[in-house]
Amino acid sequence: MRKILIGVMGPGEQATSHDLRNAYELGQLIAQSGWVLLTGGRNVGVMNAANQGAKSAHGLTLGILPNRQQEGISEAVDIAIFTDMGNARNNINVLSSNVVIACGIGAGTASEISLAVKANKQVILLNDDAESKTFFQKLSPEKIYIVNSVSEAIATVKSILP
Repeated sequence: MRKILIGVMGPGEQATSHDLRNAYELGQLIAQSGWVLLTGGRNVGVMNAANQGAKSAHGLTLGILPNRQQEGISEAVDIAIFTDMGNARNNINVLSSNVVIACGIGAGTASEISLAVKANKQVILLNDDAESKTFFQKLSPEKIYIVNSVSEAIATVKSILP
């Protein structure tokens, strides 16, 4: 049986402390649910925090890296996929995920949300930015879920998965 991949996308260097706390907890709960965590794999921001959270709960982590260098990979990534595609790897992130959780918001995260909407993927928005929530919900009201907490995000994932 194929493993369920939950993509957690979010800002790197621009992640807020709130984003980092949410990402860590998301990683923990994804691992505890028996799902595989998929991130951008770098050792910064939401990617790193989510991977660390998943590892703290003995989960499996997959990182889709933008380059081909070993430097800059989160120590909590179990499987590193080197793409040498830069930001184009965002499409791989969303297409490979069963559900995408956007934790925080930034330009890269916005591109991943948009790619997920175009690919008809379910996207959960967990951030404090009301304008981004309104914008993305207008793009795809039937595929965008807005949540206010990590526990609500995980409950939403469970309701989406078959």
